[in-house]
Amino acid sequence: MNKDIRTEIFTRLRNENPEPKTELNYSSPFELLVAVALSAQATDVSVNKATDKLFPVANTPEAIYALGVDRLKGYIKTIGLFNTKAENVIKLCKQLIDNHNSEVPDNREALEALPGVGRKTANVVLNTAFRQPAMAVDTHIFRVSNRTKIAPGKNVLEVEKRLMRLVPKEFLLDAHHWLILHGRYTCVARKPKCGSCLIEDLCEYKDKTSD
Repeated sequence: MNKDIRTEIFTRLRNENPEPKTELNYSSPFELLVAVALSAQATDVSVNKATDKLFPVANTPEAIYALGVDRLKGYIKTIGLFNTKAENVIKLCKQLIDNHNSEVPDNREALEALPGVGRKTANVVLNTAFRQPAMAVDTHIFRVSNRTKIAPGKNVLEVEKRLMRLVPKEFLLDAHHWLILHGRYTCVARKPKCGSCLIEDLCEYKDKTSD
């Protein structure tokens, strides 16, 4: 796949959705950080159901830390791995209070030093909250990148680095959202909806469907 085809792919995705957004509900960098930390191995829908109840009650590091682990679990118990996530979020809040003036840091090193925050979570926060070029490669983006051949790679980090290098610069800020939404609704895992895909003619997937 060459630069012209990649440019056309992202031009079409942008034309269809000029201002793509995350499907997680949030109103501050801290709310986004907590929501993304809770979303590992869980759907955005399930996270939103929990945070829609949690955030009106507690949406600052101090307020969530004051809840404590057990009360926080009560709000997030419908999310997978909620025990570990509750402990990590409480520890994360304490570190934000002690080390960052209760503010979410806007750099990768500081974000990844927080409990429960890995590279993918840091990338989401950097890109979505702080509008920095970053690529959070989840299962959807990994699948779309390999299936279409936009940026094939054997592992998540390889795909991330290739996307950062190969996505034309004018699209880099929003590419993460376009790819994730395309994988979530069109280029789905079991049977991609090639028949209704706006980049089908540019995609290099060999086993296209008629749906």
